[in-house]
Amino acid sequence: MRRVHAFGDDALGELDAVGLSEAIRAGWVSRADVVEAAIARAEAVNPILNALAYKAFDQARKIASANPSTGFFSGVPTFFKDNVDVAGQPTMRGADAWTPFNAAVDGEFTRLYLATGLTPLGKTQMSEFGFSASAEHPRLGPVRNPWDTDYTAAASSSGSAAFVAAGVVPIAHANDGGGSIRIPAACNGIVGLKPSRGRLPLDAELRRMPVGIVANGVLTRSVRDTAAFYREAERIWRNPKLAPIGDVTEPGRQRLRIAVATRSILRESSPELREMTLKTAGLLEELGHRVEHIQHQPLPDSFVDDFILYWGFLALAQVRSGRRAFGDSFDRNKLDALTLGLVRHTSRNLHRLPRVILRLRGIRRRMAELYQTYDALLTPTLADPTPPIGHLAPTDYQQVIDRLTDWVAFTPVQNVSGDPAISLPLAQTVDGMPLGMMLAADVGQEALLLELAYELEDARPWARINAAV
Repeated sequence: MRRVHAFGDDALGELDAVGLSEAIRAGWVSRADVVEAAIARAEAVNPILNALAYKAFDQARKIASANPSTGFFSGVPTFFKDNVDVAGQPTMRGADAWTPFNAAVDGEFTRLYLATGLTPLGKTQMSEFGFSASAEHPRLGPVRNPWDTDYTAAASSSGSAAFVAAGVVPIAHANDGGGSIRIPAACNGIVGLKPSRGRLPLDAELRRMPVGIVANGVLTRSVRDTAAFYREAERIWRNPKLAPIGDVTEPGRQRLRIAVATRSILRESSPELREMTLKTAGLLEELGHRVEHIQHQPLPDSFVDDFILYWGFLALAQVRSGRRAFGDSFDRNKLDALTLGLVRHTSRNLHRLPRVILRLRGIRRRMAELYQTYDALLTPTLADPTPPIGHLAPTDYQQVIDRLTDWVAFTPVQNVSGDPAISLPLAQTVDGMPLGMMLAADVGQEALLLELAYELEDARPWARINAAV
């Protein structure tokens, strides 16, 4: 295995974000030293991982030396994914099809994220517009998995995941339109919670979507970091339509009814994923929860085709608005084969879109019915282990779309339904690569998922990338 990480004896050490914020407040480490350590770590591993889209190291140094913010995470270093606007930084969305220009103002999520006190070091690489589950741009290069650099770091939030897993920063921004918080969490051995629809603010472009599949969030190495971020975010901005998450700090006492499915609507998961999911189900039973097996998520036969067409509609919107959004330098000929293939697919089938949107909106009702019987749903995060670099390269549209739908078989459901779901690194392959287990719940039930995640983290602590191989 070609394992790469940046953990060492510096100001960051092995601390998670909560531990680091406590160390800064106690005066054990300084904000300046923490930022310098994170910069040094990024510079050490990025030539191998290719996770960095834009570096704002000098700006981070200035923030660290200025008066500290009042946020809980004051001084903790982080990165933004390169699809939200940060004032003074370019937003390239994983593409190189236009000349970069700096955003004039922070986006809505950016303002909330910075208000928690986090110090951004720049932006992380992603797949083009976030359409692929692997960042393997023909010219920008692939983002590599720190557990084994022959493999993808996975999904559009791959750069953030690679840096968190490798120890560059303890927490990073990610967002999820088909699994891009949960997929890279599964592949990189970290924690990824996709929140309920509306839990965190979105920029205006995403709020106008007819089916709101995208959610902002974070990637972390511990459940308590994820829980602390949502607690702090809720103190700054709260959607009154959703039940509050509150301060979740330990496992819950309630014993739950949990449905388990190892099969997606298309296929059974690989033997290894199936075995690990059933072992996780067995652990939940040992912990006192009631586990029942179901055939698969309650979806119509049209779900996969409908999701692809809607995905293509988003690609079509990006490309048709390219010059207006990105300037006269926008050149669609520089886009990858997946983006352009999605545009062609949707252009030929645009007449089907109104019915597709209606069917996708109906998924919320189907999942709500499931949660009338069960408190949570356990599935593998992905149908197969992490693929090697090249397997999902966007060079041939039909090949990559077939491989994507085969692999990303479980995560898109919660994007359409708006339900929260969390991926936990509870298993490994025989070769030592992380495998994710996903737990989902009804809209607004993030607290339940976090309590369950704490319990599983205590019962089965996950492997650390910096442990002896």
